[in-house]
Parts: sequence; structure tokens; C-alpha cells
Amino acid sequence: MVLILLEALAALLLLVGIVWWTMFSGRDKGELPQDRKPDDPRD
Repeated sequence: MVLILLEALAALLLLVGIVWWTMFSGRDKGELPQDRKPDDPRD
């Protein structure tokens, strides 16, 4: 039972690590600035 829980925890940590890596690793300064303001009436 403990082995199954450890394996599930490892899979969860791997998933979180992959998501974190793909979201934040590619850019030096975080998110890119938006081209226009969010309250732009063109939406």
C-alpha cells in the first residue's frame, strides 16, 4: 500500500514539474507584455 502511495506521489510531482517547466522556463522575464489593454473595445 505504501509503495502505491509513493508511486502516485512521484507521478504527481512529475506532472507538476513538467507543467511548471513548460510554463515558466522559457522566458527570462516572465510573461510577455500584452499588445493592447484588456479594456479595449475591439474585443
